[in-house]
Amino acid sequence: MTIDLRSDTVTKPSTEMLNAMMAAKVGDDVFREDPTVRELEERVAALFGMDRALFFPSGTMANQTAIKLHTQPGEQLICDKYAHVYNYESGGLSFNSGVSCKLIDGEKGMFTAQQVSDAINPSEYWYAKTSMVEIENTTNKGGGACWDFQEILNIKEVCIRHDLRFHLDGARIWNALVAKNESARQYGDIFDSISVCFSKGLGCPVGSILLGDEVKMQQALRIRKVFGGNMRQAGYLAAAALYALDNNMERLAEDHRKAKEIGAALGRLPVVKTIDPIETNIVIFELKDTIDELEFIKLLDSQKVQIIAMGGGKLRMVTHLDYTQTMHERLLAILSTITFDT
Repeated sequence: MTIDLRSDTVTKPSTEMLNAMMAAKVGDDVFREDPTVRELEERVAALFGMDRALFFPSGTMANQTAIKLHTQPGEQLICDKYAHVYNYESGGLSFNSGVSCKLIDGEKGMFTAQQVSDAINPSEYWYAKTSMVEIENTTNKGGGACWDFQEILNIKEVCIRHDLRFHLDGARIWNALVAKNESARQYGDIFDSISVCFSKGLGCPVGSILLGDEVKMQQALRIRKVFGGNMRQAGYLAAAALYALDNNMERLAEDHRKAKEIGAALGRLPVVKTIDPIETNIVIFELKDTIDELEFIKLLDSQKVQIIAMGGGKLRMVTHLDYTQTMHERLLAILSTITFDT
């Protein structure tokens, strides 16, 4: 039994999800004739209370499209230093949109409205024009932390005052909604655009959606084509997302419970230095300085447990749909036996 906790992207479709995919009615989505894609887009748009939704093959492409929609070359967006759009999208915001980032030194990937206000460039022409603010919920490098909703509202007020667009990278927004007992509509009322992912906590093989107003989403359709993101009979993938919305949302609480139990087990290990607070399904921890993190990873790998290093001495485990209770009990047993010469 291999226990893969590298990411919640490693899940494979269940038999029930595969059956739903194979039963999907499909068409050519480039002609906008795939009925299952349209059903998914309309359902998610209604869920968030936004005008339009557009299905994408990846969250990165959805985020990059949003940045392209809201900026012009030479402008600047504000985001956290840990933001996915800055760290893990291959420099796409500069390559695709010709924009730079003003990085905020936040806490666990989150920042305040005052920090946003302070980060806005002066209006003199020799500064890059600040045009956009981006946040991530939950925060990946912040250990799956959830934003305080009131602070999001405060940032929105800053955006309104300074005519800035506001984008949410909601790759794991489903985890945040379950953990905080919030609604998708709350977020749809605030943001100019939102990307949501189906291939993480919800267990789909592929797919994300970008949401926005009618005008922007018409432009997004063209940008998706430019980026090479048009798909033909994509309804097979959209059917997986529809199945996930019906069946895999509430169970996210189970992933959160298991992550917290892993954190408690790690906290009992003498080799562990710190554990980031755990709110959702991501566990980030640091070993004591005397312990080689690569040796720790190898030790777990020898027990068929896979985790990853996050850099800066941090290690990560992510619980997910395919991480069963049997695997969970096995992992906790393995952790209880770990010893290192220090």
